Amino acid sequence: MLAACDDSTPPLRDASAQTRSFRMGFSAIPPSQNVPTAVASLDMWSTRADAAIMHLDVQWAAMLNGKSAAAAASADALELSNYYRAHKLPIVLMLDVTNGLARDKEAPALVAAGRSITEPAIQRLYRDYVLAIVDVVRPSHIGLAAETNLIRAVAPRAVYDAVVRMTNDAAADLRARGVSTPLYVSVQVETAWGRLAGSGAYVGIDQDLRDFPFLGALGLSSYPYLGGFATPEAIPNEYYSRVRGTRALPLMVVEGGWTSASVPGLQSSLEVQARYVRRQAELLDAVDATAVFQLTFTDLDVSAYPQPPGSILPLFAALGMVDTQLRPKPALAAWDSVFARPRE
Repeated sequence: MLAACDDSTPPLRDASAQTRSFRMGFSAIPPSQNVPTAVASLDMWSTRADAAIMHLDVQWAAMLNGKSAAAAASADALELSNYYRAHKLPIVLMLDVTNGLARDKEAPALVAAGRSITEPAIQRLYRDYVLAIVDVVRPSHIGLAAETNLIRAVAPRAVYDAVVRMTNDAAADLRARGVSTPLYVSVQVETAWGRLAGSGAYVGIDQDLRDFPFLGALGLSSYPYLGGFATPEAIPNEYYSRVRGTRALPLMVVEGGWTSASVPGLQSSLEVQARYVRRQAELLDAVDATAVFQLTFTDLDVSAYPQPPGSILPLFAALGMVDTQLRPKPALAAWDSVFARPRE
C-alpha cells in the first residue's frame, strides 16, 4: 500500500495568500430530476466558477435509431453550451465511450442494443459524433475518452484496443478538419498508483502516453477516498506530479472529489470533505495545474437515478459542495476561499 511522503519530500507551498494557476468549475449534473432545482443548482455554482466541464456520453441510441450525429449532438448539448457561453465560462469537453460507473463494461446504450465499440460501424458513429459535438460545444479542450488506464485494467482487451483505435482516428479527423484545440484523455490517478484494480504498487501511465500520442494535455480523475486514503492529509505531496513525471503536459483534474458521508471502508464527515478541498488546492499548486472540475456541485438523490443492482453510484452521492436541497456544506466555504484567490 502507498505510504505518505517521508521527510525527504519537499513541502508544498502555502496556498493561503497565493494566486492560482487553475480554472475551477463543475458540470451540470443535477441532484434529482426536479427541473427548478437543477436550474437553481446551475445558477448557484456558475457564480463561483471560471470554467465548466461537459462530461457527456456519446449519444449511441439516438444515432442507432437514425438520428444524424449533428442532430444528436445539438439535442444533447446546444442549450447548455449556450448557457455557459452566455456566462463567459470556457467549456472543457469530456466524451465517455464506455460505462462510467463500471469500466469493465461498455456503454449501457450499446449493451442494450447488442452493439460494441469493437465494431467498425460503431467506431464510425463515434468519429462522426466527435466532429459534431465539437461544432456544437466549441470547447477549449477536447477529451476523447475517460479513465483509459482503468479501462485497460478491467475491460476486455478488445474494448480497450477499440478505444485506442477510435480516439486516434477521431484525433486525425479533427486535425484534418483544421481543429487545433488541445486534445486529451483522462487517466484514473488511483489506478496509476496501483490502488484500484492493482496490487498496490505504482503503475504509472507510460502505456497511455504511448497509445494516445495526440495528447496536448492530460486529464486526471481522482477519488482518493476510494483508493484507501483515510484522510486528505494522507495523500502524498507528489500524488499528481509523479503521474506526470518529467513530461511537459498541462494537467487538468476533470473529475474527482471526497465524500462527506461514510462509505464502506471509510469514515468521513463534512469537515473531512472541506479539508480535502484545501488539500486538493495544495496538490494543484504543486503541479501548476490548469483546471480542476468536480462533476457534482450538489449531493445526489440516488433514488432519482435508475441503477442496476450493485451500482457504485451511492459511493459518489455525497461529493457535493451543497446537499440535495442546495444547503451549503463546509466544503463550499473551502471551495470559495480557493476560488477567491486571483488567477494567474
